Amino acid sequence: MEQKSPFYSRPQSEGRIYFIETFGCQMNVRDSETAAGLLETLGFYRGTDKENADLILFNTCCVRDHAEKRVFGNIGALKELKDENPNLIIGVFGCMMQQQEVAEKLYKRFPFVDIVFGTNLLSRLPAFVESAESGSRTLAVDEQNIQIEDDLPSIRTGKINAFVNINYGCDNFCTYCIVPYVRGRERSREMAAIAEEAKTLVDEGYSEITLLGQNVNSYGKDLKDASFAKLLALISKVEGLERIRFMTSHPKDLTDEMIDAMASLSNVCHHVHLPMQSGSNEILKQMNRKYTRELYLKIVEKLHAAMPDVELTTDIIVGFPGETEEDFLQTLDLVERVGFASAFTFKYSPRKGTRAATMEEQVPDIVKRERLHRLNELQEQKSRENNEKYIGVTGIVHIEDCDTRHDPVCYGKFPNFKMVYFAGTPDLVGSYVPVQITNVRKNSLFGRIAETEETSI
Repeated sequence: MEQKSPFYSRPQSEGRIYFIETFGCQMNVRDSETAAGLLETLGFYRGTDKENADLILFNTCCVRDHAEKRVFGNIGALKELKDENPNLIIGVFGCMMQQQEVAEKLYKRFPFVDIVFGTNLLSRLPAFVESAESGSRTLAVDEQNIQIEDDLPSIRTGKINAFVNINYGCDNFCTYCIVPYVRGRERSREMAAIAEEAKTLVDEGYSEITLLGQNVNSYGKDLKDASFAKLLALISKVEGLERIRFMTSHPKDLTDEMIDAMASLSNVCHHVHLPMQSGSNEILKQMNRKYTRELYLKIVEKLHAAMPDVELTTDIIVGFPGETEEDFLQTLDLVERVGFASAFTFKYSPRKGTRAATMEEQVPDIVKRERLHRLNELQEQKSRENNEKYIGVTGIVHIEDCDTRHDPVCYGKFPNFKMVYFAGTPDLVGSYVPVQITNVRKNSLFGRIAETEETSI
């Protein structure tokens, strides 16, 4: 697989400029890295803005409400650039374009867009570009031909952490979620291919990777003698790989074997993003989540017992169809009991093509807004309490970047995903530094470089 350093920059004289704007999750970011690699094989090089680009790509997401309006608005704003430069190539791809109806709507509404294609056809991007260069437009959505291709080029964008896909698609069919319909059924990459990619990344200078999947816990169920725990054990042996992260985990598939692997493998980080979605068993059933609040709490207890320093983050939806005040109070109760480090919270929004969109008892928006406000207030309190326990604690921070706009401030994460800020200089980026926490804010920890490397976590 062709890989390049995250700091790679092609000289301007060598080719035309491309610009990619990515919406959505880390999986989309990883797809954009592949799109960049494919474009550079055609002689394009990365630019920093749309105004000077010869090719603009939007990588779309369809998970959240208003996603279509946001993307359509951004595309409409490009018409002036196209009028000024008729040779400008404009393309739109990603999950949203995997929906035939939406792709056709965009293609007809914006005749100045040259390329519209679904996520599953990313490998054909060079052919689509060449077709656009010859004056032809492309509309392509292939729902059947979903394959894993390990040999596509890639241009990494992360400075210190690289994303590695381990499986694609999803088999869970949560009633609110469109992902199985646009990403397809679950397919796992071979363990050996993933391990080889990890080795290549270390050779390129990365010491931290994040394993990606819609549900990493179910990795390997379509392979012989494979599981997520076995994959963690294999990758942990890669020499020079200091930290292994992963997301996202589904509670119903989080096994004791996986917890044991996390606890016993020294370079697997003690952080789990564990979407709870609701604290009500009735709503969880209607969501088709296939676990109960009791099982969720049992998993949390096991994680804390095996790894006292583990941090949990989550996703929560309020206002799902049929959610009563009592259901919502059970969500607040579960948030109180677990004590998440942070949470992504959302009002339920219907996604066309999902079962929940057709359910009766849709909750009024005013009620959803009020419940979201109450949930966020509670989570802010729990995040603050979670942060305060770190005052006086020393841990190793992997430095992600340095803000030099005023007095230089470096920032990075503890192994368990807590973000830390401290006075430092740009030369520290990429290094591992012991930092003692002295102060906290709502979502972050603040500290100073420790005088000793003896750590508490």
